[in-house]
Amino acid sequence: MGDPREPPEGAPEGGSGSDDEFRSVVFDESFVRAARIQELSARERLGGTYRATRPRVGFGPFGTLPRQAVALLLVVFLAFAAAVYFGVSSPHRQAAPPYGNQLTTGLVALSPTAVVAAVADPSDPFAGLPAGYAEGATGLALPAGAATAHFTRTDVNRALSVVQRYLTASALAPATLVEGETGEVRTLVTPGEQEQYDQSVNSPRDDQHHAATGWLVRFDPGQVALAGDAVRTAGTVRIGEADSGTLEVTTDHTFVYAVRAAGTADGPVSLFSVRRELRFAFDRADLGADRLRLVDAVVQAGPTACGASMSGYLQPLLAGSTAAAPKAVDPGDRSRPAWQVCGVLGPLTVPPATGR
Repeated sequence: MGDPREPPEGAPEGGSGSDDEFRSVVFDESFVRAARIQELSARERLGGTYRATRPRVGFGPFGTLPRQAVALLLVVFLAFAAAVYFGVSSPHRQAAPPYGNQLTTGLVALSPTAVVAAVADPSDPFAGLPAGYAEGATGLALPAGAATAHFTRTDVNRALSVVQRYLTASALAPATLVEGETGEVRTLVTPGEQEQYDQSVNSPRDDQHHAATGWLVRFDPGQVALAGDAVRTAGTVRIGEADSGTLEVTTDHTFVYAVRAAGTADGPVSLFSVRRELRFAFDRADLGADRLRLVDAVVQAGPTACGASMSGYLQPLLAGSTAAAPKAVDPGDRSRPAWQVCGVLGPLTVPPATGR
C-alpha cells in the first residue's frame, strides 16, 4: 500500500510529494499583521457569519496607505496650513472696510421768537445778509492742502477734493435739496457706510444714527420750494490726523436758502439757515478710491418749530409763520432722549475764520 500521506492518485507530477520546499518561508507575526484579510476565529465562524474572512483594518489615521502617500498628504497639509497662516497674519493685506453704524448725528431745531419775516425783494433775497457769504461752492473756502505728519500734500488735496464734491452734492445741488436725489451723495460714501446711508434715506429716524438730514440737506418737495437755485455759504475747514493711518477733515459751514411754499411761484420768500459741522475720515484705501467716511454730523436749522421732526426732511417755518418759544429743559425728565434739544434763532452773523 502506498503512503497514507500521499494522495490516492499519487504525488503530482513534478512535485516532491512533501512540504520541504516551503520550509524556508517563515510566516512570522509581522507578516500576519500586514495581511489585508484575516481568517475568522472559531467563535466568529460559529456565530453564523456568511464570510470566512474579514478585511483587516489598518491602525492609525491612514490605515494601510503606502508610506509615499502618507508623506504626500503631510506635505500638502503643511503647505495649506502655512498659506492660511501667512494669509491671515500678513501685515500687508488690505484691511476690510468698516461696517456698522459709523455716523453719529445731532439735530438742533432753532425756533424764531417772532413772526418769520419775508425778504424785502424776492428777486434778490440775500441782499440783507452780512458780508462774508459767497455764492455756492465759492463760500466753502477750502484751503490749499499741506502735508501732515503721515500724509503727503497730494493725499490732503485729494481728500479736500472729495470733501468739496460731497458738500456740493449734499447741500448745494437743487436735485438733492428739493427733488429727492440721493445717489450722487451715496457714491462718495465709503462702502462700509453705504448700508447705514441707505437705511437713513429709506427709513429715517432720530436715533443719532439714521437721520437722512445728517447726511444731506433736503426739504419735502410737497411743502417747500426754492426761490431760485442760488445758495449762500460761509465757513471754515480744519485738517488733522486721528492717527498715523487716518486723515481727518472737519468742516463747519452755514448755508442760507431762499424758500417759499411749494406750488406758489410768486409767494413770499423767506430765508432758512442750516449750520453743518461735519467730521470726515480717510484711510489710505479711501483716498485711493476717492471715498470718504462721515464720522460726526451736527446740524442746526431754523427757523424751525421745536419738536418738529427733522430726521427725514428739514422743516422750515415759512414767511408769516410763528412758533412757540423753546421750553425750559428739565434734566430730571428722562422721558425724552437727551440729544433732542431746541434753541432760539438769533440774528445771522459771520464768525471769524478759524483753523486750517
